[in-house]
Amino acid sequence: MEDLTTLYCNVDDFWKEFRSEWEKHLIDSGKRKRGPEPELSISEMMTIVILFHRSNYRTFKHFYAYISNHFRSYFPRLISYDRFVNKMKTLFIPLFAYLLHCRGTVTGIAFIDSTSIAVCHKKRIRRNKVFKTLAKIGKTTSGWYYGFKLHLIINDRGEILAFQLTQGNVSDVSIAEILSKGVVGKLFGDKGYISTELSKKLFQRGLQLFTTIRSNMKQKLMTINDKILLRKRSLIETVNDQLKNISQIEHTRHRSPQNFLVNLLAGIAAYGRQAKKPSLNLGGRGSLLLPS
Repeated sequence: MEDLTTLYCNVDDFWKEFRSEWEKHLIDSGKRKRGPEPELSISEMMTIVILFHRSNYRTFKHFYAYISNHFRSYFPRLISYDRFVNKMKTLFIPLFAYLLHCRGTVTGIAFIDSTSIAVCHKKRIRRNKVFKTLAKIGKTTSGWYYGFKLHLIINDRGEILAFQLTQGNVSDVSIAEILSKGVVGKLFGDKGYISTELSKKLFQRGLQLFTTIRSNMKQKLMTINDKILLRKRSLIETVNDQLKNISQIEHTRHRSPQNFLVNLLAGIAAYGRQAKKPSLNLGGRGSLLLPS
């Protein structure tokens, strides 16, 4: 598990800078605030939820009990578990801004993909009330599910460049143009991103799209480098796997949509804090070239 002090200092430095700018755009209630904050600070709460997704604990309740028993000296104003869960929704904007602050660098090579985020077992779809008006039924190669889709773009170093959450029935190609805004160079995806119109739009702004082809399609001319990179598309599938199985962005125990989003953002932030990410060894010849 990552060093708590290191993580807290990183989060707190960001929060102090972001908070000063954020509060300039808030509507003042007119009430004068006096004295110190009576409970955990936003930095402390962000540290705890990110640290949970970096730990080996499978439930936040047990992890919070561990923090209460062994790290009370680090969090002298630690509140009860129920109170913490009730206040977690306040972390959405700080966590989202933190992810934008920590996103990866555009290197000229990027991979795009989506992964399912199920919110309940498919046998309990009709009984699910928490996401009744939000989640939709979608389909993957593994079958049907009820929930959302997480769309990702990463670079060749495994760093997340962009992400977007949609309902489970949204097609991948419809999100690609918005998701890839600001990304230039070459973008590699699977058959779900085959679209002549999308390719033209991306090419006009400096992004060349490469996809695998269907069995009834003709082969396209590509350089050897591009063919090799297209075969390395499994890199983003590895990132999706780590987000689900290590950072735990997917589980079916959510009791509110707000805490579901906080859990998702904290999991992505935890992945970003990994010292070693899945990556391609492109050597020292520059971002756009494979080693000979």
